[in-house]
Amino acid sequence: MKKISDIWDERYSISEYIYGEDPNVYLKKQLKNLPIGQILFVGEGEGRNAVYAAKLGWNVSAYDLSSEGKKKAQQLADKNNVHINYDIGHLYELNYQKKQFDVIALIFAHFSLESRSSIHQTLSNYLRSGGTIIMEAFSKDQTRYQTSNPNAGGPKNVDMLYTVEEIKRDFDNFKVLELKEVEIYLSEGSHHDGLSSVIRFTGQKND
Repeated sequence: MKKISDIWDERYSISEYIYGEDPNVYLKKQLKNLPIGQILFVGEGEGRNAVYAAKLGWNVSAYDLSSEGKKKAQQLADKNNVHINYDIGHLYELNYQKKQFDVIALIFAHFSLESRSSIHQTLSNYLRSGGTIIMEAFSKDQTRYQTSNPNAGGPKNVDMLYTVEEIKRDFDNFKVLELKEVEIYLSEGSHHDGLSSVIRFTGQKND
């Protein structure tokens, strides 16, 4: 069986940016409301969101399992004349510090059911008191959209998709600023293209 990093390396090895070069619409909207500081991008892939934040003046950190993703992210950063700090590895292997970040962004960052809550808790620890989580992810209803459109995107394993209740439980120490499941039309490269069911969450850490 292929390692997950090998699967993503294979996907990212083509010259095309499979999720496009433009930032996620929800992330872009939420960042407008926040003072610039230190931000972490989780599972950042080809770098479109990290580069956008860097262009706004954020001090950007990002990580992913894919070295091919990092390579393309660095190319995109160079193209836009910005710097991003991009690490390769699992979260538990990296040296982020408690309360290091003002914002943590999870844009279509999907994890196994066994590891998800632990990852979310660790990320919460890396966020400063009053810091913000910005999250957009596919809901469990996305399987219906995948059936009619193979380019809709998202994991095929329903356990890796989200419910509002799961997000609320994992981030129970946050003030919910927005948490809802919505149908939207994604136009993010060739791999997020079409009607989709997503959950959008913005929360502020209480402690």
